[in-house]
Amino acid sequence: MKWCFGFLLLRVKSLCRLVVNRVRDATGLASVQRSHISHSFFCQVAEAVLTSQLKAHQEKPNFIIKTPKGTRDLSPQHMVVREKILDLVISCFKRHGAKGMDTPAFELKDFDIAGQFDPMIPDAECLKIMCEILSGLQLGDFLIKVNDRRIVDGMFAVCGVPESKFRAICSSIDKLDKMAWKDVRHEMVAKKGLAPEVADRIGDYVQCHGGVSLVEQMFQDPRLSQNKQALEGLGDLKLLFEYLTLFGIADKISFDLSLARGLDYYTGVIYEAVLLQTPIQAGEDPLNVGSVAAGGRYDGLVGMFHPKGHKVPCVGLSIGVERIFYIVEQRMKNKGEKVRTTETQVFVATPQKNFLQERLKLIAELWDSGIKAEMLYKNNPKLLTQLHYCESTGIPLVVIIGEQELKEGVIKIRSVASREEVAIKRENLVAEIQKRLSES
Repeated sequence: MKWCFGFLLLRVKSLCRLVVNRVRDATGLASVQRSHISHSFFCQVAEAVLTSQLKAHQEKPNFIIKTPKGTRDLSPQHMVVREKILDLVISCFKRHGAKGMDTPAFELKDFDIAGQFDPMIPDAECLKIMCEILSGLQLGDFLIKVNDRRIVDGMFAVCGVPESKFRAICSSIDKLDKMAWKDVRHEMVAKKGLAPEVADRIGDYVQCHGGVSLVEQMFQDPRLSQNKQALEGLGDLKLLFEYLTLFGIADKISFDLSLARGLDYYTGVIYEAVLLQTPIQAGEDPLNVGSVAAGGRYDGLVGMFHPKGHKVPCVGLSIGVERIFYIVEQRMKNKGEKVRTTETQVFVATPQKNFLQERLKLIAELWDSGIKAEMLYKNNPKLLTQLHYCESTGIPLVVIIGEQELKEGVIKIRSVASREEVAIKRENLVAEIQKRLSES
């Protein structure tokens, strides 16, 4: 197995800092800076601390390393799936001109556009990105619900919701993807003190969903058409649907008046992607994971943190990587699919003893040509063991060198799937491998 020892290095650094801090405390040299302490001192400290730690653990056979709460270890199989998901998401972001940003505390797969632009152009691109990613992941049919917070607030106002209850009622409406309307209505009336007739008026709206025709219909609504905020939101949604049609994704978008996105910082268009339930195959469990991507416009949030309070309009989206990973993982489990944990393309094997040097020369040639190759770390491995390893790990090609091949100046190439073998001149080996890999 090949492992990364980054955790051990971090542990050493942490222990070194702890010892240095204790030295400061003991000597009263509070002004001593880390840069004033030599590298050799850190090494000596690390060696001493690790030795004492290892001795202590040897004396405690019941020592257990626990996974921190809220986290989980990922197996090599899980890491392959996760990396494929992240690669697809990040490549889509880059295709749309994104610049990378890293944070020390979180790994977020977000795409945000900040700045003053003409209405709905960046918003439409965010929805296009969402469609590209969900289509590329091949999770099945999906739908992106859109609404506008100005329409939500306008709807509450014309229905008679007191302004002081807007956010509380908004959080109730946000539960409609998990609860029936009668249960949400009960919560608004019984728990949040909303008048029953007001709740009923809200119900007339939040059960509506459709395309641009519903936007036009809401323009003619006798109550909603009298609210300035709602009209502004409807106007932007009409323009948005024009752009979505040009992008060729309007059929994936639904204007849904039940979408509220209860977070206070949203100021305009909001959206949320959900997977459409498909018929469950025999032996499969239903996957109820909620939304897999979401976002919206938040024009006031950045200004709250700007030293001079400058307003910076923003719109963005977040991809639910953990939820998507769970879906893919469960589907693979249900179907019994296996995942390759390496990208090795060629395995270097021999049927005879004392051929380690020839194998090393051959694998170096493959590596230098950019071919991903492996061999067993043994002087004289059995051929059957080598071939079984290739079959169990999914390596597609084996190159075999032995006394006869060395004498004739050839190398055998074996297809692991078909078990067919063919002899190739040594000088043509790399070109033949590259040809086969390009065709597979």
